[in-house]
Amino acid sequence: MNGPAPGARSPQALLAAARAALATGRQAEAERCCRRVLEHGEVAEAYHLLAGVQAGRGEVAEAEASYRRVLELAPGAGATRRALAVLLLSLGRYEEGFALFEARHELPQMGKPDLPFPEWRGEPVTGRRLLIWPEQGFGDQIMFARFAAVLKGQGADVVVLCRPGLVRLFEASLGVEVLAAAGAVEFPDPDLWVMTGSLAARLGVTPQTIPAKPYLRATGRGPDLGAGFKVGFMARGNPEHENDANRSLPAGAAARLAGLPAHMIDLDPAATGARDFADTAAILDRLHLVICVDTAVAHLAGAMGKPCWVLLPAEGVDWRWMRERTDSPWYPTLRLYRQRTAGDWEAVLDRVDADLRALVPKARSGS
Repeated sequence: MNGPAPGARSPQALLAAARAALATGRQAEAERCCRRVLEHGEVAEAYHLLAGVQAGRGEVAEAEASYRRVLELAPGAGATRRALAVLLLSLGRYEEGFALFEARHELPQMGKPDLPFPEWRGEPVTGRRLLIWPEQGFGDQIMFARFAAVLKGQGADVVVLCRPGLVRLFEASLGVEVLAAAGAVEFPDPDLWVMTGSLAARLGVTPQTIPAKPYLRATGRGPDLGAGFKVGFMARGNPEHENDANRSLPAGAAARLAGLPAHMIDLDPAATGARDFADTAAILDRLHLVICVDTAVAHLAGAMGKPCWVLLPAEGVDWRWMRERTDSPWYPTLRLYRQRTAGDWEAVLDRVDADLRALVPKARSGS
């Protein structure tokens, strides 16, 4: 009786090996396992995993083709539709990207609330009460908050639900009703409701039509931060973020960031005593510059129109920063510093250090 060749592994075992390899950053091994599976037949998961490797290497055309092959084999694959959405959004292809991004709600951890009101799909909102439901992290909620003013301008009576740490900031800036999404929340029944992350899709936003003027402001005067060219910094983000291992600085790089040639001010709430984002905004208002990793402080600085340099990893970079660009259509005052090699923060900090040394004398001379 013929049996499997010595050392042969089943497609299921190869897929398990590919998943394990991806979980520990062994991209080449994951690709080999996926391609071995595909030698014996078309398997949707193999294409999905392979597409992730290709996207990570910047092979966007190949990754797109692999994701689309998954959807030919398994049209209902929500995780693949979301992954393809993220790829397309990173390329600025917002119309299809945001439409596919709705697939995020098919994933268990990103479901929609069960509300007894109709969901807004983009129809006219004049004279209608529209509830914006929060989702994702602080940075996402700050980024999409700009659309509250757009909807108000279209005649909607807008209510924004947000995480408690954003309430005071939003109340002072957005010009709409703001409620904390904590515990039992009471609000008048809306005519319509919409998820925060769906606003850009419903409004038909493109990279060219993003409302990019500053829309958040500090309330009151922040603390006296002393003399000199004042630079606020954030070296780490939320450790629970799925890409935090790549986006946050290791200890050595964080120490180097803190020691850059300026009056450096740690923006971590543990260092500043900030109670919420309104307190942090008041501190940012007193700064000349912010330098941070990809965390909510970057969104806050950009939404305030504050100059901000964002340090981005080579792996797992968020779709909103797009690909290879040094600027952002979402925030005109941001400058993006990208890793050219995964894990190499020293080269990024070399560029930041040189640019800061060139900037500080100009600032002191008033030029």
